[in-house]
Amino acid sequence: MRVLVLGGGSFVGRAIVDDFLQGGHEVTLFSRGRTGAGLFPGVPRRVGDRDSGDYASLREGVWDAVVDVSAYVPRHVRQAGEVLGDRAGRYVFISSNAVYRPGGGPGSDEDAPRLPPERDTEVIDGATYGPLKVACEDEVLARYGRRATIVRPGIVAGPYDQQDLFTYWVRRAARGGRVALPGDPGQPVQVLDSRDLARLVVLLVTGDRPGVFNAVGPAEPVTLGGLIQVCAAAAGSRVEVVPVPPGAVPGGFPLVRADPVWALTFQRSAARARAAGMPATPLEVTAADVLAWDRGRGEPPLSEGPSAQEEERLLAGAGWEVGA
Repeated sequence: MRVLVLGGGSFVGRAIVDDFLQGGHEVTLFSRGRTGAGLFPGVPRRVGDRDSGDYASLREGVWDAVVDVSAYVPRHVRQAGEVLGDRAGRYVFISSNAVYRPGGGPGSDEDAPRLPPERDTEVIDGATYGPLKVACEDEVLARYGRRATIVRPGIVAGPYDQQDLFTYWVRRAARGGRVALPGDPGQPVQVLDSRDLARLVVLLVTGDRPGVFNAVGPAEPVTLGGLIQVCAAAAGSRVEVVPVPPGAVPGGFPLVRADPVWALTFQRSAARARAAGMPATPLEVTAADVLAWDRGRGEPPLSEGPSAQEEERLLAGAGWEVGA
């Protein structure tokens, strides 16, 4: 198939492009050319800028499907649709589980209520990200109808992940010893391997599947405490999870949801995506691969979680009191 990927130079897009290429499909990349410029030599590239509305390089060409990894505001979707017109078949939009209203209960599916759409700003932050993705979804559905496919990933992990939400725990568990954890070690958590997400997208494209799909994992339920133990096992280390007060470190700990309503967002159903063929990479495999990648890149400073020094102070009880 001829596939146009809007984005594709970073983490999730990289995995999707790689899966398409492994399947022998013809891929064209559209991006600013700043991220992943050295990836996928020989793959045709169209240079443009969605922020400025520069889609001139897409005025020619015909594709069986478009995979949109890089739209964050509704204008991005609308302008892409206007320039592509009828020269593209199925439109697969990579949305987010952030479109849902908080809560929903364990096992909530794709029919759970969404947040109200946001169309009056292009400022992307914690409050607007989900509503902007809702507005993007609406644009896709309005333009493409039965040719629209929406994929809503939760937390995605794997090699080349720059968000560090999962990488923090992989690296921390590999060090072993006493591990500080605010909140409840029994909190549910969902982490999906990026390669499973990529395989789902390719299957939806090649199968010409419309609809909305939650892309969450792993296949078996896991708690945050259990995730830390799995990461330790992948590294061959031993850990002891030590509860510390929530909010003891500015910025908090990745994947921790102190609000029980928000914790429910880690219990969504992936039944529809599994039925469509989404694989289930074991969490220990994802952890081992992330650990190898992280060590291979030299373990640079992470954007998430406390530093080793901050954690040591927590574990020593310096500067805080339980219940304070």
